[in-house]
This record gives sequence, structure tokens and C-alpha cells, in this order.
Amino acid sequence: MDVKRVKDYLYWLYYQYQLVTCSYVLEPWEQSMFHTITVTVVAMVVYTAYVFVPIHVRLALQFFSQIFGPQPESTV
Repeated sequence: MDVKRVKDYLYWLYYQYQLVTCSYVLEPWEQSMFHTITVTVVAMVVYTAYVFVPIHVRLALQFFSQIFGPQPESTV
């Protein structure tokens, strides 16, 4: 890939982020605080999903396997 294209694409994504969050109207110190809080919240959500979603999926599978029971084997 062309390095310039990747750089331009990342800049475009950051510009879109600023437009969506309206952070381009903030002062520099406000932008840094806003970005810090946003990154912290996103990191916490990703960590929570990584830790707790597999546990809940496993428990749900156990629950439904107990409800429906073992499936009969076919004797062909």
C-alpha cells in the first residue's frame, strides 16, 4: 500500500471523528481532555466486552443445552 494514501485515509478518519463529535470547536486543552476521556471510555468498554461476553455466552449455551437436552442420535 502507498504510505501517503494510508496517511491521508487516517487523516480523513480523524477529521470525520472531529466533525461527528464537534471537537474541532474546542480549545486545544479541551480537545486533549475530551480525547482522553473518550479513549478511556472506549478502552473500558472493549475490556469489559473482552472479559464478560465470553462468560455470558458460555453460560447461555449451558442454559439452552439443559433446556433442550441432548439431541437424539440418528440411526441410519
